[in-house]
Amino acid sequence: MIELEGVPELIDPVMVAAFEGWNDAGDAASAAVAHLDREWKGEVFAALDAEDYYDFQVNRPTVWLDAGVRKITWPTTRLSVVRIGGEKPRDLVLVRGIEPSMRWRSFCNELLGFAHELGVELVVILGALLGDTPHTRPVPVSGVTSDADLARTMDLEETKYEGPTGIVGILQEACTHAGVPAVSLWAAVPHYVSQPPNPKATLALLNRLEDLIDLRIPLGELPEDARAWQLGVDQLAAEDSEVAEYVQTLEEARDTAELPEASGEAIAREFERYLRRRDGGGPTAGAPGHATESGEPASYLRDTPGGRTRPPLTQRPESGNGQDTGPDEESGKDREPGGADDGTGPDTDDRASDSGDTPGTSNTSNTPDTPDTPNAPESTDTPDSSGTSDSSGRSDTDDSTED
Repeated sequence: MIELEGVPELIDPVMVAAFEGWNDAGDAASAAVAHLDREWKGEVFAALDAEDYYDFQVNRPTVWLDAGVRKITWPTTRLSVVRIGGEKPRDLVLVRGIEPSMRWRSFCNELLGFAHELGVELVVILGALLGDTPHTRPVPVSGVTSDADLARTMDLEETKYEGPTGIVGILQEACTHAGVPAVSLWAAVPHYVSQPPNPKATLALLNRLEDLIDLRIPLGELPEDARAWQLGVDQLAAEDSEVAEYVQTLEEARDTAELPEASGEAIAREFERYLRRRDGGGPTAGAPGHATESGEPASYLRDTPGGRTRPPLTQRPESGNGQDTGPDEESGKDREPGGADDGTGPDTDDRASDSGDTPGTSNTSNTPDTPDTPNAPESTDTPDSSGTSDSSGRSDTDDSTED
């Protein structure tokens, strides 16, 4: 049993988790939890033993100087708690770390032990995947769960994905078997501009989290960062006719597929959301305002295509390696995440070698086991700027669950 000292009794606690690595394209998910921790000044109360879960040749410790004294920071997963004031105060337990290299079942059981001791009522796991989605449209965020009752009550998709999985999928199933309500929120990151950071995807995850747990989140500079990111990618697309043509194809496919959603219930939901936030509904921590997934000021209307200024940006998206864009969990399509149909999985990135995305690092552009971008065109051969290189192997994921 885990005994916690120095942690006050929590109010309606929700655990929000994200892990760097395979499940974190563009660092969008880990950046979202880092934003919550930074804005609400989270206090770390526990850290998992790095020796138990990490391969230090894959996730290297770092050495740094503190007043002339050399110290080491080990890769691990840390838990912090934040208290949100307002009319309906509540607490968040933030879990931020790196996808473990081994002993995944023990890893999940240890996190569930903390959840039990803290009285956590809901676990929300954030993830990000690569998808056939244009950067000029709102970031699609899919909410999935393994619990049929929870899917009905919270208007979520019941996951039907089959195939290789990451720590997000394993933790969600562990919660389900332990009787702890769990939801995964997945943001789709454009595969042709997958390098981190992606503040637009981070903002979309935070907006969806707000709706899910009825909470106002201070956004800080995220809306402005999201706008700058989109303008920068606009500039890159304008300089490359092939990329511009490809983006236009994605836009047309997205707009055609979403045309039926432009009226009726979808607009009603957006309008209710706008009114709720305008009237200050839900707990708040002094957030100055709210932005939509596109990073624009509060409005019940989504962002639309149109004239865009294009400031210069130094990097150009590379076309490239024919990476698949991930499974379509909503439609139940049996497609491997992050790899082509030959059964190979997403490569991983070691930050030290700058080679792609190793599980447990923040430079990730892989596609996990999640619903693919809703209404996106099927594609198994698309340009990708991730430049991935496998340093740990897909088999680590499969073998680790057997420890």
